[in-house]
Amino acid sequence: MMANLVTSLCCVVLAAVVVAYAQRRIQLVARNQYERMGSDVTMQCGSLDRDASVSWKVNGTDVISPHHLEGPRLILTEVDLGHNGLYSCFQNPHGDRRDTIYLHVGLLPQKPVITCRSNTYPKGFYCNWHLPHPTYIPTAFEVDIQHNQRSLTVQKDPVHKNRCHVRFPEVFSSYPYIVNVTAINALGKISNTYSFEESNIVKPDPPERVTATPIRFNPRRLEVSWQSPATWPDIDSFPLKYFLRYRPLIRDQWQHVELSDSTSHTITDAYAGKEYIIQVAAKDTEIGTWSDWSVAVHATPWIEDPLPITSTTEVDFPTETKTSPIPSSRAPQKGQVPVDRAARVVAVFSPLLLGLMLLLM
Repeated sequence: MMANLVTSLCCVVLAAVVVAYAQRRIQLVARNQYERMGSDVTMQCGSLDRDASVSWKVNGTDVISPHHLEGPRLILTEVDLGHNGLYSCFQNPHGDRRDTIYLHVGLLPQKPVITCRSNTYPKGFYCNWHLPHPTYIPTAFEVDIQHNQRSLTVQKDPVHKNRCHVRFPEVFSSYPYIVNVTAINALGKISNTYSFEESNIVKPDPPERVTATPIRFNPRRLEVSWQSPATWPDIDSFPLKYFLRYRPLIRDQWQHVELSDSTSHTITDAYAGKEYIIQVAAKDTEIGTWSDWSVAVHATPWIEDPLPITSTTEVDFPTETKTSPIPSSRAPQKGQVPVDRAARVVAVFSPLLLGLMLLLM
């Protein structure tokens, strides 16, 4: 019986320890508190009585922002983003931590801005939305799309978090589509509605693989070709028309050509030897709006190759005549020395030769 009593007491003590540990863990795990920017914020230190004496720290340092204490409560005035952080309270005099609060300062969401577009007509369309101003705290969105008084299946985009995709329930419908987006965060929620008709949101993607090629022996022509956007699902049943624009880089004014059901065009009025910039847009032949412009391509019309420069011999160029400097009287040129010596020899022996000839006579 004594053993049973000891076992029971041990179980009671163990249970009390577990409960106390659990309560302490609950107190130490940070809880989130969301508050509106510019407001006065009150944080309560756990479940302490109003007469308890506590101190507060934010991110490990003493709270120094404008504030005041009321027992276990910390009151911050006109909070802003600088007040965000991890707040901890400690019960005096031993300094035991009693609570931890993560303060998030943010704003109520404003009405979402909604746009819808079909670049895969008549397969389906997608809708985007965004907030005109940030909220600084996590904000979620709920989307509901109605057509002919029934809700349509909405598929979230795997990449863009603020986008959804919807299939057209029918083609050439006269009923409008009504899109409702609700923005929700910890401070509140707000909704906005956007209505449209099927034909008003059709907008293809830009044409692809635009190329511009010079035409041999035609210095004023460029051959331009492109492909319809790969996202357009049925080019045969829903053909596109195209809009071509081009200009030389030396000018700012574009020239335009509208083409029906053609994916090529020859520019015939290009400036010879000038580089051109070229772009193409697409549109359904009956409804919707023009796409954005394609990626710009650059091309220059054909330029005649210059004649090659042939090599020449030395005979083709006159040799340059160089004049020697006037020799100095004190330093005669080396080539003149033998001539001067011969002259002096003749001058010395001339009278002797003349005398010898007279004697012989």
